[in-house]
Amino acid sequence: MVKLLAVFGIAVALLAYPGRRRGGGASQADKPFFSSLLEVLVFYVLVGAIGFGFEANMGNLFPKTWEFFAITLSLFLVLGYPGFVFRYLMRRRKSGKAAAATL
Repeated sequence: MVKLLAVFGIAVALLAYPGRRRGGGASQADKPFFSSLLEVLVFYVLVGAIGFGFEANMGNLFPKTWEFFAITLSLFLVLGYPGFVFRYLMRRRKSGKAAAATL
């Protein structure tokens, strides 16, 4: 249980960090591609570690080859796409006065 809480705490810290680093006012569109790619890979590894922990806790560990990781990474990207659309493509823009005040 302690390990699960530690992993959850790390996940919360990683999710909270980008907003604090940018001060909460900067646009997410300014983030470089490699930073976004690194973020996706870190979360893929984090979710995989949680799944591996559940599997190890329940008993039998099954061998995993490259096909397993290719399929799970593809599923991770496909199932994460709606969040990408909501965060970047459907985000509401600030009004003209509010946008000018932040500059």
